[in-house]
Amino acid sequence: MTVITTSKLQDQIEQLLEEKNIKDLKVLLQQADDPQELQQAINSLSRKEKVIVFRLLNKDSALDVFEQLETPLQKELLESFTDEWARELIEELDPDDRANLLEEMPAKVAKRLLKLLSPEDRKVTNMLMGYEPETAGRIMTPEFIVLKRNMLVNEALLKIRSEALDKETIYTLYVTDAQKRLEGVLSLRKLLLADSDAKIEDIMYEALIRVTTDTDQEEVAKALKTYDMLAIPVVDKEDRIVGIVTIDDAMDIMEQEATEDIYDQAGLANITGKETNRSEVLVRGSLWSIWKVRMPFLFIALLGGLGAAFILEGFEETLEYVLAAAFFIPVIMDMGGSVGTQTTTVFARGVALGQIEMKRFWKHMAKEVFVGFTMGAFFGVIAGLIASLWQGVALGLAVGSALAITVTLASALGFFIPFVLLKLKMDQVAGSAPIITTLKDLLGLLIYFVLVMLFVGLV
Repeated sequence: MTVITTSKLQDQIEQLLEEKNIKDLKVLLQQADDPQELQQAINSLSRKEKVIVFRLLNKDSALDVFEQLETPLQKELLESFTDEWARELIEELDPDDRANLLEEMPAKVAKRLLKLLSPEDRKVTNMLMGYEPETAGRIMTPEFIVLKRNMLVNEALLKIRSEALDKETIYTLYVTDAQKRLEGVLSLRKLLLADSDAKIEDIMYEALIRVTTDTDQEEVAKALKTYDMLAIPVVDKEDRIVGIVTIDDAMDIMEQEATEDIYDQAGLANITGKETNRSEVLVRGSLWSIWKVRMPFLFIALLGGLGAAFILEGFEETLEYVLAAAFFIPVIMDMGGSVGTQTTTVFARGVALGQIEMKRFWKHMAKEVFVGFTMGAFFGVIAGLIASLWQGVALGLAVGSALAITVTLASALGFFIPFVLLKLKMDQVAGSAPIITTLKDLLGLLIYFVLVMLFVGLV
């Protein structure tokens, strides 16, 4: 069979969707059975198109692709599928992934999906969801193989063969006593190389490295990396093993923590609640949901800028040759810089997660400019009123108008400059900030002083 490249597959899917040629689209999807190719192609589609394409996949391909999709898209698809389709999809997920997904769903939807699960799967899922978010208990999987120390090697191998298909990993095996207290650990490789009549207790290692159910997930990831382990056991307060955290889960955690650090550095607040995803909200959310994320830190930037203006006033005699307009330069520059940084972060993260599609770039940019305009107008009114009370109405009008325009301009530059750098195949992460800062500062100051001259009557 001819392998279809991702770009070609994506183009063909989009063309057939545009032509509404469902018959040929179904044939194409049956041939393109690489989950990664399909996942990348599906990510580029609109929500409605994603649902159509997903429903045309055969069952095995659909399950493979679903596991690789981002959580927000999984939520969209589950909410649009029949109960039978939804049940098959979530039952195929690993228990920890299933618990995390349901935790992100609206309460009514999560309750409905839980009822669709088998009693055993429902019990396991409820158990995992009972642990605090971002702890080892929440991210662990209960699917691991347990051996007894008095077992023979051949008995252990028979047990592994009978249980392997139902376990997430079999590369690391755990030895417990009758009360499930962790006693030792054993690699599958060592077991395979051992004599068939040897006892497990003779070839196992004492299990010294473990975490508890309330250990922070970042500490779990660090432990896996530090000790170079494929999986780490999770125990309860009585030292009974209740699950394991695998290396692939640790990689997801490290990516998540790194993402949070990026957002914090950029001045983007956390969204409270379990049903939100910051990047998804920032790209596709309503105006109010975007405000809730971005406004708090911009208030800090506004207050900081106004504080700098008051400090400058203390040096008025020294700087008597400088007009009062100089007091508000930090306000306009800082606010523009903060918005530019936020917008660049939104763009970079959205592109990385496939939520910003290059073919729809101008639509995404138009929304971002509109968001920037609303925030600029809001803070422009506040700053303008304060400036009017402090230094007069004329200067207040200039400050408020300049701030609104500068924030809108910063939003446009924060989206457009990284896009251009990507098109030029340059490093948009390293190059965006200095370019945006330079352009924003030059244009912002020019706009501000032109407006001061107009409103104060100097021209």
